[in-house]
Amino acid sequence: MTEIDESQLTPLMKQYMSIRKALPDDTVLFYRLGDFYEMFYDDARRAAPILGVALTQRAGAPLCGVPYHAVDSYLARAIRAGLKVAICDQMEDPATAKGIVKREVTRIVTPGTVTEDAILDAGKNNFIASLCPARHGAFGMALMDLSTGDFSVESFESATQAVDALLRSAPSECIAGRDAAAAGEMPTVLGALRGAPVTLVDDWTFQTDAAGQELTRHFGVQSLEGFGIAGDPEAVSAAGALVRYVTCDLLRNIDHVRSIRRNSSGEYLVLDETTCLNLDIVPLRGRPRETTLLGVLDSTKTPMGARMMRIDLQRPCGRIDAIAARHESVAWFVANRIACAALRESLDEVRDLERLIARIGAGLGNGRDLKALGTSLAAVPRVRGSLEGCQDPLLGDLLARLSDLPDLVAVLEAALVDSPPPGLRDGGIIRDGYNAELDEYRRLAGEGHTWLAEFQAREQERTGLKTLKVRHNKIFGYYIEISKALAAQAPPEYERRQTLVNAERFVTPELKEYEEKIFGAQDKAQALEYRIFSELRDLAASHTAQIQETAAAIARLDVLSAFAERAMAFGYVRPQMHGGDALRIVAGRHPIVEQTPDSERFVPNDTLLDCAENQIAIITGPNMAGKSTYIRQVAIIAIMAHAGSFVPAAEALMPVMDRVFTRVGAGDDLARGRSTFMVEMQETANILNNATARSLIVLDEIGRGTSTFDGISIAWAVAEFLHNEPSVKAKTLFATHYHELTDLELQLRGVKNYSVQVKERGDSIVFLRTIARGAADKSYGIQVGRLAGLPQRVVDRAKEILGNLEEGELDATRQPKLAKRSRNRIALDEETGQLHLFEF
Repeated sequence: MTEIDESQLTPLMKQYMSIRKALPDDTVLFYRLGDFYEMFYDDARRAAPILGVALTQRAGAPLCGVPYHAVDSYLARAIRAGLKVAICDQMEDPATAKGIVKREVTRIVTPGTVTEDAILDAGKNNFIASLCPARHGAFGMALMDLSTGDFSVESFESATQAVDALLRSAPSECIAGRDAAAAGEMPTVLGALRGAPVTLVDDWTFQTDAAGQELTRHFGVQSLEGFGIAGDPEAVSAAGALVRYVTCDLLRNIDHVRSIRRNSSGEYLVLDETTCLNLDIVPLRGRPRETTLLGVLDSTKTPMGARMMRIDLQRPCGRIDAIAARHESVAWFVANRIACAALRESLDEVRDLERLIARIGAGLGNGRDLKALGTSLAAVPRVRGSLEGCQDPLLGDLLARLSDLPDLVAVLEAALVDSPPPGLRDGGIIRDGYNAELDEYRRLAGEGHTWLAEFQAREQERTGLKTLKVRHNKIFGYYIEISKALAAQAPPEYERRQTLVNAERFVTPELKEYEEKIFGAQDKAQALEYRIFSELRDLAASHTAQIQETAAAIARLDVLSAFAERAMAFGYVRPQMHGGDALRIVAGRHPIVEQTPDSERFVPNDTLLDCAENQIAIITGPNMAGKSTYIRQVAIIAIMAHAGSFVPAAEALMPVMDRVFTRVGAGDDLARGRSTFMVEMQETANILNNATARSLIVLDEIGRGTSTFDGISIAWAVAEFLHNEPSVKAKTLFATHYHELTDLELQLRGVKNYSVQVKERGDSIVFLRTIARGAADKSYGIQVGRLAGLPQRVVDRAKEILGNLEEGELDATRQPKLAKRSRNRIALDEETGQLHLFEF
């Protein structure tokens, strides 16, 4: 911080400095001063370029500011730049304050705690995370979305599981103990946050006893048994520390956080970030939304539904009863299309109930939030009516959880104007006729403005000064202004108040008397209106639990009806879930590829996998023929089925799985010092160490990042391990260019060969996109190169070299035959046998 001589500061700046010193250095203070939030000194220097405002000076102090009524847009810029912002508001009316207006920091806004719509993505949760390491490599994690009130905990047995959870939830911010963050595997786990800020707090806040007391105090309970987390000390520690950080350090009201949920990996189909990325499940790392599964399936009508669908696809359900219930509901919607359409039409009127009640419950909601809440609740009877007579159990349960709250809706409709202003203290929120006292104040204020117009006309007539004007400013109030040339003609009862270059300003006893009457009425009206608004906000907040339950039920109805709408639009069928191990898909399709604009006609394919005769499918064929599309579509169909969606196929028999693994493509991680091959091997190791017989594995090339013999050896050993290891025995789709792997079918009972069919036409090939039993007889790599545009000379020479390689590696003179007829020979060292690639 810049050194400042405080003895030279004004009382106002001394107050500013006192408040600023109590804040962490990484926080920017928005200091309310009239109609602006001002920043001074280092805060101004840091914030001005980020906020796009001018950096000026006042009495030698660097200064910048933003209008208070537009603060949300500037907060958005600050938060996106990674800043923490302390909002310091005026706690008393400047007009009545004696001395310096009292000011306090009312909240600290961080990336993980924003609730403003201008900053948030409506279709995605905004989590703040808390991580607590335990002995033996275990971890506890808590996630809170302050914008919705969602609060959950989860425990992990290893750092790898914790990393997967962080990558999946993608929190905007994380807290950890100051000492714990540097110990054990915590640096590795925290490294998965991909740039999200990590705030280090006192380690004692993670102590189980202290954290437990924080939770019981917040929820108003004597024990955490009712939440199912009492026996999970790491989860309790993470959750309690998070509650303390948000409420004590950030000064946030979390009264709308009414419950805490324990997530268990056994209840979900686990997808790590690699799998979500490889299969394009949701937009990650800049992927376009329209080229993801979420982009194809998300026709939800509400922000709550959009967020729920995203979670469903990232964490599909792993319980057969819950999955079957969702499928039954989607089937009901498909069979009752008129009811489905009516429901979706009624959902058009529902706003973001979760975030509305979160802001209202936290005391941050404005008139527009209350109006949107009332409008949304008014649509609930229409939502219920659209499904009248529905006998589906899950849909019936969801309808029973809807609360109309007609009394609240009626009050909000009667009290609020049709289009409330964003501000709270300037009036204009409450309807005329709602409160008699408010109406009287407004009448007096309105009459005052009429009187002023009449007073001006009367004075112009009486004095003969036709340019005389009655004006107003905040310093002098109401005054009479006469041009300089005519000022000498002012009546003697006019009291001079100010001389300007071109005019003189006057007041009269009559004008000042009426000003007091007008201002008194306006002030009383604004104060009363704010009090009425606060009462309405408190009334709405008292129904937080019911509104949150209604929002959750509407979100699920939205997701299920969207699944049905997509099923009808794209020809999806209901998958048959079972507790065995057989996976059978008839005429399966890739849901993303088939919706790609201007793509060729999609060719469906069948799949049969189990843990016995059809455990591993080795798939060969040329590049671009469709191997990767095929193996990915099987995994995506499995994920859709577990999420509750119908699937793109003619038939689908699907076992309940525990995980889907993928090892796809080539990519390095230079930031972490990992080559392409190292990434490939680490992803493969993760699969081999964590897959079970209930897992589905998709392997698109293994061993391509090293030499041919090494690669074939690794790929062969991986396939053998998956087949022979009793603890794994996972269903596997293995696409490869190593034709040697097709010999595995002769040795391992559970391996079957498949190939992508092509048709040769002279030197060219046509991809048929059909998967058939049997191995491919060749790779067609040269033909693919020709299709890609390689020069014909290169294609011809490649054919010649391929022929030489197929004949044998060395000729009678020990010269590599791949170099035959080449101008440049590759020399072979007689002593070492090593190839000298650059000697000719």
